[in-house]
Amino acid sequence: MSVRPEPLERTVDAMLESYGSSSVGQRIGPRFMPSREEIIAVTRLFFEVFFPGYYGRRDLTADSLRFHVGALLATLREKLTAQIEQCLCYTAEAEGMPQDLPGCHDHARKLAEMLVARLPALRATLVQDVQAAFDGDPAASSIDEVILSYPGLQAVTVHRVAHELWGMGVPLMPRIMSEWAHAQSGADIHPGATIGARLFIDHATGVVIGETTHIGTDAKIYQGVTLGALSHPKDADGRVIRGTKRHPTVQDGVTLYANATVLGGTTIVGSRSVVGGSVFVTRSIPEGSRVAMKPPELRVLTPGEAPATFIADFEI
Repeated sequence: MSVRPEPLERTVDAMLESYGSSSVGQRIGPRFMPSREEIIAVTRLFFEVFFPGYYGRRDLTADSLRFHVGALLATLREKLTAQIEQCLCYTAEAEGMPQDLPGCHDHARKLAEMLVARLPALRATLVQDVQAAFDGDPAASSIDEVILSYPGLQAVTVHRVAHELWGMGVPLMPRIMSEWAHAQSGADIHPGATIGARLFIDHATGVVIGETTHIGTDAKIYQGVTLGALSHPKDADGRVIRGTKRHPTVQDGVTLYANATVLGGTTIVGSRSVVGGSVFVTRSIPEGSRVAMKPPELRVLTPGEAPATFIADFEI
């Protein structure tokens, strides 16, 4: 027996009932909300500013460059102002501030101008990141390949900007940017993390860098590395205490090989140390250290060997 579909009106009523039953997952009524789509569009504009000729227009010349950059920065400033304003007003509205919120626009404009003024310095750092990736990866055939295809550089580029916004106290926007970069690159870098120059994230997939992580200069991080929290301290009511140093410090010149896990806010990986693959570190390491797992026993079943002497428990 076929089942007749319910009239559309019933579905509408059911959806409205769902919206009214909980405030979670719906945003109906409040005036202010940043646009994820617009923030991603703004993020893409930063790539055009940092790497002209690689992103955006391909027909740039020395004669047209000044006009192009001026127009691009003007557009970027306006779009930044609009989304920062939405973020600031969103927070103010959530905290019960007056509806007109006249100060949001002026403050947003000031922050956007501050960020735009920081772009030359950020690009200077990114140029060093590009060079570090090229120098650190024998598979890289050119600087062009690094800029156009390396996911680690993409993640670091977004982080450099998101970290500036985080430091300015802009809510939501830096997290939206960093999570977009996470989806694109596979590297999850919280915008609160402090990262020095010449960082090279090789392969990028599965890298996690927590909010209060500090990374020095000339660090090299391979796929699957986690710089995370050992535990989350809680208050008397069982709520997570925020604003504490929960993630490790990685000093200058450290190399972290694939799937290494370093946890804890008091954990320091000393400068020039090398942390081997798949190790689990929860205490500080002196500078110049070498950390490695004891190699597991490897057994090989040769043709004709009795299966009873070899248990392949990984086989299904």
